[in-house]
Amino acid sequence: MKITLALILFSFYTANAQQKPVETIYFEFDRYDLTEKQIDVVSNFIKSIDTSKVESIQIYGYCDDRGNDEYNFRLSNNRANTIQNLLIERGFNQSKIVILEGKGRVVVKADTVENLYETRLRNRRVDLIVVKKNSFGKGIFTSFKDDLKVGDKVYLESILFDIGSAKLTPNSKKELDKIAITLQNHRNLYFEIRGHVCCTPDIYSDGIDRDTKERRLSWNRAKTVFYYLISKKVSKSRMTYIGCGNKYPLGKGDNYDRRVEFVITKI
Repeated sequence: MKITLALILFSFYTANAQQKPVETIYFEFDRYDLTEKQIDVVSNFIKSIDTSKVESIQIYGYCDDRGNDEYNFRLSNNRANTIQNLLIERGFNQSKIVILEGKGRVVVKADTVENLYETRLRNRRVDLIVVKKNSFGKGIFTSFKDDLKVGDKVYLESILFDIGSAKLTPNSKKELDKIAITLQNHRNLYFEIRGHVCCTPDIYSDGIDRDTKERRLSWNRAKTVFYYLISKKVSKSRMTYIGCGNKYPLGKGDNYDRRVEFVITKI
């Protein structure tokens, strides 16, 4: 693939099962400034999305495997900031940008890659991930945004559990890692973590955790998230947790009820 083609690549795909379209902007080696073609990619991206249906945008910057970690983290952050600044300059609402992060270099083993040149080219990039507005009703949001109010609920489709389990899935951990970064940037937010279950007969208020054999599955799910966020340096003084059992189904299917959500308690 020629560099000129890579720079104007305009491709959407879905991440996991969450229907999150991604726009990718590729950079030249050791650069974070933009060419006219790259600017066109971002401009077309803004024109192509219906901002009234967008909950938030996440921006992630990357580098190829050359250079040391410190330099590449700085370069990847600069790339992410460059794209953010262009989005804002072209009229995109800054409050919708909830994550801005440089990921540093993408490590590859040169002797295991079929085409090292193209691999490195694809790794010099910024990804824009669009989180669409939810369909779960007023006061329920699908990301931590700037204008949340006390009482608002944040529900994230990536933080779901297997039946009978309070263990975090790999996808849930990835989502919580992002949340931890966001919460570090919004230190004024205090919240309650609420765990939920599905598929429990009405005569019971909660499900059984297959690992502990306790009928406290929703509590254990909330507690698992609580302690995971603590491990990611989110202050426990900002968080509480409870189990809600099967009291609050979303009406979207069993998968969505095996969840946790965050209720804003103080700003």
